[in-house]
Amino acid sequence: MNMQTTSRQTTAEAALIEAFNNQIGELPGDGSVIAIRDRLLDDLKKAGLPTRRIEAWHYTDLKTLLRAIPEQAGDAGSEARDPLVEESSVLSVIQGVPNLKASVDGLDISGYAAQLSNGTAAIGLGALGSDDTIGRINGSFVRDGYVIEVAAETALEEPLEIQFVHAGGQTHTRLPVSFGANVKATVIERHLAVTSDAAFVSHVSDVTVGEGTELTWIIIQQQGAADTHLGQIRVDLGADAKLKLFVINAGGKLVRQELHIKVTGEGADLTLRGINLLGAETHTDVTMVLGHNVPHTGSTDVIRNVVFDRAKGVFQGMIRVAPDAQKTDARMACNTLLMSDDAEFSMKPELEIFADDVQCGHGATVADIDDNHLYYMMARGIPENKARAMLVNAFVAEIVEELEDEALVESLESVISAWLEKHA
Repeated sequence: MNMQTTSRQTTAEAALIEAFNNQIGELPGDGSVIAIRDRLLDDLKKAGLPTRRIEAWHYTDLKTLLRAIPEQAGDAGSEARDPLVEESSVLSVIQGVPNLKASVDGLDISGYAAQLSNGTAAIGLGALGSDDTIGRINGSFVRDGYVIEVAAETALEEPLEIQFVHAGGQTHTRLPVSFGANVKATVIERHLAVTSDAAFVSHVSDVTVGEGTELTWIIIQQQGAADTHLGQIRVDLGADAKLKLFVINAGGKLVRQELHIKVTGEGADLTLRGINLLGAETHTDVTMVLGHNVPHTGSTDVIRNVVFDRAKGVFQGMIRVAPDAQKTDARMACNTLLMSDDAEFSMKPELEIFADDVQCGHGATVADIDDNHLYYMMARGIPENKARAMLVNAFVAEIVEELEDEALVESLESVISAWLEKHA
């Protein structure tokens, strides 16, 4: 498909179309996959990048914010980085290329490129809807990733860390993971930059959680100061399954992390915890759409944000309760510390409830450090800057401590502390 640019396109839009035209002969896929890629890119060309006029992107005018698309990818080396938690099993994706020689007991691991080539990937490659710009971009350009199946009754004794290592340029990856019934596992999805070269990254994780499974899934985004990160996780939560989903943003220049969660099995329960650490002039948007579709399910969502300098942040949280989803218990809260007069954070919690026997609620707060707490610590000899850092650390570390794994808690707290030392 040959698509010409027009004068109405932004530089970034024109660069995306040019990149597609240059890469289409190299992108893996059978006829069905190539047809989907063409359609996704054509839809993107017709609609353009989203602006404030699109409700789902009202706080993140991607057409304006995305200024350019890097062309060439740098060299990240061939080795995986040290895992966040010692003794973790590591699967690495270096500059979009998975290490298919790696193996983990209890897991069936293969490459996503093979599913693209044989057409198996066509079923899940499309966008979620007309506003799914991340799905369009990723579906158009994705080359590889891991496909992971976890057999029923499997118990992973140590965390599984899936590293996506970036060194500038464009990287588009996919991660379909299916958990059978009664699995117990902790997965760390980690995105990290290893150079200062600007990167444009899109990533989609498709996670199916089987009946009775207990899963902790942690997303840690540690991109570089010049990077654009467009991330999306799609979750289907089965009967009596328990999912703890932790999202930590501690990097990137322009970040959009979408959480699309469908609760489709009775007795399922979701615990969502998010931490956004924002400094300099970064723009970070976390957007969640959570659907309770069956009776007797629950969710608690808590997002904590710390915003320094001229950074801007967004949390949009939509909880939808279907007509048949009686006895749903869903709670959502977003709490923000603004550490600068120039810092901004926008919150848009929403409830759409079509059942009458439910308990649902949401709340939001914006504040600065409590003067009484600060005075208390300074009166005991702690310097003001140290006292402020300790109070900020406590504000976000509180929800990390809900995890029961001591090594995991310590590792995540070290990420938070390192970021605060650099920015605070």
